[in-house]
Amino acid sequence: MGCTTILVGKDASYDGSTIIARNEDSANGEFEPKRFVVVLPEDQPRHYRSVISHVQIDMPQRPMRYTSMPNADTNQGIWGEAGVNEANVAMSATETLTTNERVLGADPLVELKPGQGKPDDVDYRPEVPGGIGEEDMLTIVLPYIRTAREGVARLGALLEKYGTYEMNGIAFSDDTEIWWLETVGGHHWIAKRVPDTAYVTMPNQLGIDEFDMDDAFSEQSEHMCSPDLREFIEGHHLDLSVEATTPFNPRDAFGSHSDSDHVYNTPRAWYMQRFLNPYDEMWDGQDADHRPSSDDIPWARQPERKITVEDVKYVLSSHYQGTPFDPYGALGDSRTRGMFRPIGINRNSQLAVLQIRPYCPEGYRALQWIAYGSNAFNVLVPFYANVDRTPEYLEQTPLQVNTGSFYWANRVIAALADSAYAETSTDIENYRQVVGALGHRLIIDTDTQCSQLENGEQQVDTDASSLLEIANETMSSYLKQETEQLLTKVLYVVSMRMKNRFNMSDN
Repeated sequence: MGCTTILVGKDASYDGSTIIARNEDSANGEFEPKRFVVVLPEDQPRHYRSVISHVQIDMPQRPMRYTSMPNADTNQGIWGEAGVNEANVAMSATETLTTNERVLGADPLVELKPGQGKPDDVDYRPEVPGGIGEEDMLTIVLPYIRTAREGVARLGALLEKYGTYEMNGIAFSDDTEIWWLETVGGHHWIAKRVPDTAYVTMPNQLGIDEFDMDDAFSEQSEHMCSPDLREFIEGHHLDLSVEATTPFNPRDAFGSHSDSDHVYNTPRAWYMQRFLNPYDEMWDGQDADHRPSSDDIPWARQPERKITVEDVKYVLSSHYQGTPFDPYGALGDSRTRGMFRPIGINRNSQLAVLQIRPYCPEGYRALQWIAYGSNAFNVLVPFYANVDRTPEYLEQTPLQVNTGSFYWANRVIAALADSAYAETSTDIENYRQVVGALGHRLIIDTDTQCSQLENGEQQVDTDASSLLEIANETMSSYLKQETEQLLTKVLYVVSMRMKNRFNMSDN
């Protein structure tokens, strides 16, 4: 499944938060309705069975409460995707990754092998379950971890025991650090701590480009991996370093450098870093340091200025604005426009930006910013994650089109505005600014109320968790009102462009 990820270290973010963010994109030709929910400990399964792979796992006792972004239609499983637990640990799972034949030959993916016949039949063959995958990972990891590092360790142990049927990248964060884990073949994995002063861009490629094996097998201060990784690499001749002193490059060893990467993956990393570091190097023209097809775009880079939530939304909504590759732009020509896969694509399902704020008390430290539908036409909205329920407008997503649902309202707006991009862009920008400002104002006010409550400066018959739920409901109410107004405006603009219009009326 195509997705795009950006990770922002605490010293690279505008307020000292750790920020992990990812677009969840449906497969080509599919659109997956999503929900925003809270899973309470009593609702967490004690025995888990995957719908896709049929793997069965006994879960630990005493799970924590956590938020989740599951599919509205669970016929293919939960697909929780992104959330924050009550220990203020965030997880985003997963970014589908590419690999190569050497890795898959050395450690094949663990796929479901269907059974054949009945037990008494001569040719009977029992079913062999597959490994874990994107469907499962958030549900079987997030409720049980108290730090980002613990998330890496738990998921790594599950990969070693059960294997996986797909290559994935997974992000974990807490209030001090971010870790990024990449699966390698069916049972192996590597993980690297995101530098505090840097951001990371991840299209659908294995991304880590430098890995300190000595650290991974000693202090594990910045690197972790499966326990037999050294033997795996040496035994299958996977290290492609020319010199012994060259740092190990997992992207070369485990990743891909295909022609399809150069239209589907590398252009996304190029555009994100071009936006966040416009002056560090030359990005365009024959003398560019990196081009959309470059295979050596850095995994991590220090930004030229601190990164805001709005910056994260912009890069994860981008369609190569200001370049000849923008399908809505005036630059370039019919050959270049639409040449590369946009980040803000028609089949964005949801965007979750998980912000853990170290300067806030634990009770209201975590924010989960949410957008539904195509990011080129939607808005990113903040909600407190330390709650027991979510607003109905985001939680209740029917399988059929219904603009009373935030997901479907965004889908309809995008489908209408796409054919009238220039005419509707001002209204959509105004919508983003109004809703974004309301969100920031609500966070300021609610943080203040919670602080006063904790300090005994405010005498109210409630607790901090209730204040957070009230704030979320208030945000949802504002959001619904503004979204309905935008839908009305966009519908009018597009209706006036209909081919059967006639500029003369009866009165």
